[in-house]
Amino acid sequence: MPKTALITGASSGLGAEFARQLAARGADVVLVARDRAALDDIAERIRSDHRVQVEVLPADLVTTEGLDAVAARLTDPTRPIGVLVNNAGFGLDLDFARNDIADEERHLDLHVRATMRLTHAALGAMLERGRGRILNVASVAAFLPRGTYGAVKMWIVSFSRWANAEYAARGVTTTAVCPGFTHTNFHERMGLAPGKEGIPGPMWLDARDVVAEALSDAARGKPVSIPSTRYKVLVAVARLLPNGLATRLAKTGR
Repeated sequence: MPKTALITGASSGLGAEFARQLAARGADVVLVARDRAALDDIAERIRSDHRVQVEVLPADLVTTEGLDAVAARLTDPTRPIGVLVNNAGFGLDLDFARNDIADEERHLDLHVRATMRLTHAALGAMLERGRGRILNVASVAAFLPRGTYGAVKMWIVSFSRWANAEYAARGVTTTAVCPGFTHTNFHERMGLAPGKEGIPGPMWLDARDVVAEALSDAARGKPVSIPSTRYKVLVAVARLLPNGLATRLAKTGR
């Protein structure tokens, strides 16, 4: 396990779970998110539970200043980062025509521009050392026609597959993590009360299981990780469906 991991979107949900599990494996962690108070709370619990070093780095990755600050931390030669988890993200309503275009632009910047910028920063430093792991959190939505959310997640999958093929032989692996619907606060931040997401119970995943499988796949150098057998099957079937049917299927849930 590399000594230090940096996780974006680490104040809650999958990001916080990645931080906990990496710390449990002995890694020091750098926690990145906008909410300083929430980061401090997660940091204190990780220090208490796992006795590792925890650094808090508040940053808004939609801004140039926030990206610059995190990129600088990733490239600091005196405090090398061995694992980068690009997890920060948010969802939007599927009705693109009705969405505020400023929200859509923030959505694009966070999922694509921030992932690209931070991966670039991490890659340079990791390649110099000849080792490192990058995990880019995408979604099974990448394999379905699901608005701009599916589109940005497909970009992450394609980019990660290419980066893994290009740089794994030089010691740096890249894995796109593609979970299905997972019990976190992701949907609450979209304004949806628990139970109102329109998804049947068996399709929900536990964040601990998602992260454990993702870390295992990343350790094996897999370019794409789809946690759980049921979502692996769903993705395989979705790839065979006509576009119209796939589009109707993709409208399920929020």
